[in-house]
Amino acid sequence: QVHLVESGGGLVQAGGSLRLSCVASRSIFSIVAMGWYRQAPGKQRELVATITSGDDTNYADSVKGRFTIARDIAKNTAYLQMNNLNPEDTAVYYCNAKDKYNLNYWGQGTQVTVSS
Repeated sequence: QVHLVESGGGLVQAGGSLRLSCVASRSIFSIVAMGWYRQAPGKQRELVATITSGDDTNYADSVKGRFTIARDIAKNTAYLQMNNLNPEDTAVYYCNAKDKYNLNYWGQGTQVTVSS
């Protein structure tokens, strides 16, 4: 089952920008939070940013001031605007959604590669 679909990844040079999108299936009801996580080769998956149903946001220290998470309720979509990218941002980025029953859903991931 595909509940979340990410897009927008790609190859960019350091200092560039990308905007990731995550479309949630209508089969997911009562989403209370969405987020982005990333996993670099040989590393643990880490939280990048989250946004709640009340539009409260949280960011990893490494991306504060550079990344912005947003959501469009009508389109059932979350976004991650990534600016001033650096090679340390290279990873597979995964979208996450949590419903009111505290169940988590994950996307397949989208590759982001930043060259120096």
